[in-house]
Amino acid sequence: MTVRKLDQPRGWAFTLGVIVLKPPLLAVSSRTWIDGDKIPATGGCVLAVNHISHADPLTTAHFVYDHGRMPRYLAKSGLFGNKALGGFLRSAGQIPVKRMSADAVGAYSAAVEAVRAGECVVVYPEGTITRDPGLWPMRGKTGAARIALETGCPVIPVAHWGVQDILAPYAKKPDLLPRKNVTYKAGDPVALDDLRGQPVTAQLTHQATDRIMDAIAALLEDIRGEKAPEKRWDPRTSGESEIGNPHRKQKKGRGR
Repeated sequence: MTVRKLDQPRGWAFTLGVIVLKPPLLAVSSRTWIDGDKIPATGGCVLAVNHISHADPLTTAHFVYDHGRMPRYLAKSGLFGNKALGGFLRSAGQIPVKRMSADAVGAYSAAVEAVRAGECVVVYPEGTITRDPGLWPMRGKTGAARIALETGCPVIPVAHWGVQDILAPYAKKPDLLPRKNVTYKAGDPVALDDLRGQPVTAQLTHQATDRIMDAIAALLEDIRGEKAPEKRWDPRTSGESEIGNPHRKQKKGRGR
């Protein structure tokens, strides 16, 4: 497991985050980091990551930080509502986004600006925790592809597995014992060069998004030693909400 030293100023918020969060992460999990050196050491880039638990932003940050970069997240705007937490997140360079709203355009612009400034921007292309019953990557949204096509930056696919054993999707309490292993694997940049320089149409961004999701799924297949479903799960065609807790929705539908 290769670990690369951080080569940029952390700032007070990120330093505090490392001090507060890294020891508990080390205590509750062992780590298998694979090919983290494929994350560019410098320069703007997008990391496209699968989403299986509310805890995986922390483990993803750990993986990225251990390989020499400070992750900048597109984080849901509700987290910024609290003055203290919002101030901390902004000081740490995180980017607020209002999901399912026109204000998401502002987050896209902020992400483009961050990439052009040389930042490593982490994007969950699914937009929420996967609804796939087997926790495979589901249908992706086009944000990561649009950022890459706009800036020309590399998109590095990253897949992980194991954090769902610490905190299952939408669970209220973690399962801390016994200690769980978390595996992360980074891939080669997604091939998008043939799509650059063209008018950015819906068809083009969906084509790029499919390539990104295919790359993430292939990495996850390797980690899990299993084959992903041939057809990617799509909440819109399965009657589920695209955001929020789908299990709570189902219970309300049953009149509980």
